[in-house]
Amino acid sequence: MSYTPSEKTLQKYADVLIKFALWSGKGIKKGEKVFLQVPECAKPILKPLMLSVLKRGGHPLMHYIPDDINRTFFENASMKQIEYMPKKYLIERVNECDHFVGIIAEKDKHELEGVDTKKIMAQNIAAKFYKDARSDKEYAGKLTWTLALYGTPAMAKEAGMSLKDYWKQIEKACFLDYKDPIAKWRRVVEKQKEIINKLNRLQINNLRIKGKSVDLKITLGMKRQWVGGSGRNIPSFEIFTSPDWRGTEGWVRFDQPLYRYGSLITDIELEFKNGVVVRSNASKNKKLLADMIKVKNADKLGEFSLTDKRFSRITKFMAETLFDENVGSRYGNFHIALGMSYKDAYDGDPKTVKRNE
Repeated sequence: MSYTPSEKTLQKYADVLIKFALWSGKGIKKGEKVFLQVPECAKPILKPLMLSVLKRGGHPLMHYIPDDINRTFFENASMKQIEYMPKKYLIERVNECDHFVGIIAEKDKHELEGVDTKKIMAQNIAAKFYKDARSDKEYAGKLTWTLALYGTPAMAKEAGMSLKDYWKQIEKACFLDYKDPIAKWRRVVEKQKEIINKLNRLQINNLRIKGKSVDLKITLGMKRQWVGGSGRNIPSFEIFTSPDWRGTEGWVRFDQPLYRYGSLITDIELEFKNGVVVRSNASKNKKLLADMIKVKNADKLGEFSLTDKRFSRITKFMAETLFDENVGSRYGNFHIALGMSYKDAYDGDPKTVKRNE
C-alpha cells in the first residue's frame, strides 16, 4: 500500500534538520550554503528541505540522486573508472558548503547483492580524501552535517512492516508527533548533556561488557571524553566515545544485522586481541564483512556507544543502522563501530597525540 506523510509532517521533519540539527542544535545562519543530498525515492522531502533553508535565509544546493544506477555502474565500470574521483570538484564542494544534509532512502535494499566486494571497497577507499576534507573542516568549527531517514516501500518490507507503520516509527523517533519537535529535541539534548557530564566526572579507565553474547574489555585511554547530542544524525540518542583501540580484548556477537553497500550482513561476530579484530564471522555476506575489515585501520575499535531507553522511542527493528543503533528496547543498547575515531571524543589537541598515547 502506498503511503506518503502529510506535507505538515515532512515540513516539521525538514525544520528539525535545518533549524535544529545543523550547528549542533542552533540551526543554519543567514547566507550559509546547505548541500542537500536526496535520492529520487525520497523526492517528497526535497521541497520541504529547500523551503526550510530558504526561510532561514540560506542557499540550498540540491544534489538529486537517481535510483537504479549503482548496480549498473559497478557491473560495467573498470577498476580505473571505479577509483576515479573528481578531486578538485569534490574538494571545492567542501570549501563552498557550510552544511551537508544526507537523506537515507533506498528503492532496493539489496541492489548491490552479489556485486564484487573488491569494487565496492575500492570506491570507498578512493573517496577517503573527500571524507577527510569534510572532517577537517568540521573539526575546525566551520561545517556541520546531519543524516536522516526517509521510509520507502522496500525499507518497510525489509523491516516486516507496512509503509505507514514504518513511518509511524520515524515520526515517533524524531518527535514529529509533537507540536514543536525542535523544542522537544532541545530538552532531550539538555538531558543527554547532564549524563555526559556525570560520565566524564567519573574518569573511567576501563569498561567490561559481559553477557550471553558478549565478553568485551575496553580501555578508554588518556584524555578521552563522552560526547553526544550534537545533531549529527536524526534521531540520535547515543552517548559515545572513541576508546584507545589498543586496549580492546574479547568477543561480541550482534543481535541485529547490518546493511552496508546494498547488502545484508547477518549474525556478525567479532573477536579482538591486542586491539585488533583477529576473527570475524557472519551467516550471510561473510566475505563482504571480511573485506570491510581488511581496509586499513578498519580492524580497530573507533567508537563505543550507549543508548538510553529513557530518550529513545524506537521500539521496532527498522532494517537501517541509523535507527537500529538507537533502539530503546527494555534497557537501551550498546554498540561499537570499527574504523575512524572521533576527534571531539579526545579532551585535548588531537595533533599532539603521540603513538603510545
